[in-house]
Amino acid sequence: MLIDFFYTLRAAKLPVSVKEYLTLLEALQAGVVGPKSDDAWSLDDFYNLSRLTLVKDEKHYDKFDRAFGAYFKGVEMVADFTKEIPADWLRKILENELTPEQKAAIEKMGWDELMETLKKRLEEQKERHEGGNKWIGTGGTSPFGHGGYNPQGVRIGGAGKNKSAVKVWEQRAYKDYDDQQELGTRNIKVALRRLRKFAREGHELELDLPDTIRSTAANAGYLDIKMVPERHNNVKVLLLMDVGGTMDEHIQRVEELFSAVKSEFKHLEFYYFHNCVYDFMWKNNRRRFAEKFPTWDIIRKYNKDYKLIFVGDATMSPYEILQPGGSVEYNNEEPGAEWIQRLTHAFPKHAWINPEPQGVWQYRQSISIIQQLIGNRMYPLSLKGLEETMRLLSK
Repeated sequence: MLIDFFYTLRAAKLPVSVKEYLTLLEALQAGVVGPKSDDAWSLDDFYNLSRLTLVKDEKHYDKFDRAFGAYFKGVEMVADFTKEIPADWLRKILENELTPEQKAAIEKMGWDELMETLKKRLEEQKERHEGGNKWIGTGGTSPFGHGGYNPQGVRIGGAGKNKSAVKVWEQRAYKDYDDQQELGTRNIKVALRRLRKFAREGHELELDLPDTIRSTAANAGYLDIKMVPERHNNVKVLLLMDVGGTMDEHIQRVEELFSAVKSEFKHLEFYYFHNCVYDFMWKNNRRRFAEKFPTWDIIRKYNKDYKLIFVGDATMSPYEILQPGGSVEYNNEEPGAEWIQRLTHAFPKHAWINPEPQGVWQYRQSISIIQQLIGNRMYPLSLKGLEETMRLLSK
């Protein structure tokens, strides 16, 4: 049976190896999960074990859930009641999960009547309902919903109490981990963690267990506790962010990125610019003209081990990049292209993250110019794009 399960995961384009499959078999043989008191296997336990041994990256959790459900439950991935409700897998689950008494109770209503009633009530019901014996909701004795009791039931969402529902109609828990989904702060943090270089710094606050064991053994069994400084991510990041103008429509996503970067990297320096980098930047947008930081000073202040990340849509007039006086705010003496080249030369590990959809890049002349200036190191602000950025900067 598990051979077919393995091929189901591979068919779902999950990167599951034979070694991981053998690890799952070893765990089963070792009794990591097994029959409960009623001699029935817990599918939940097997789900947790198989996901732990077979899935290496949490971005694949959603694909795993869909493949697992399709193989063990025969379920539809997302309930669509505009289509015919699949009854085959309901009968299959019925044979395995319901008692003879519950099977007899379902026969009283009949399969066709049970499923037709569910479709009608989904069409009629417009709000949440709790209790009762008709509407889809929580509690009560309606055949549909969750948290109540009816041996003829189809559980829809929530946690079941009586384990008598035919099927759980609920959304998957990890669907936002797919690398094609838009980012949230939590997903950004996951991607940023690919750029790590740990070092032990500060006071000795952590127990060094291996050294403690060695020292205790060498000390004839007398406890000899050894401490070490905590481990910190030692990566240094210089973040330059475009603000204002066309970037206003990307505020939420860039704020999420900024929040995640601040929490993930201890050594973070950031500055703002508008459209293109020129001879100065700033840290506070309300005092942008009163508190300027010369770009030359920034280049001199930070050494080459900083990872330089530009964040901007690179959407402007080409004149703003290529010509002196191209800035829309003041008369800059040197073109923005010169400053971009100076920055990328000073910080060899660099990349540009663009919140604009990648499909429009080819239609923006300014984006093409920026790409050339930074050696085509531009990536979209998506989970996949951010992971590619971190992979490039970690080399």
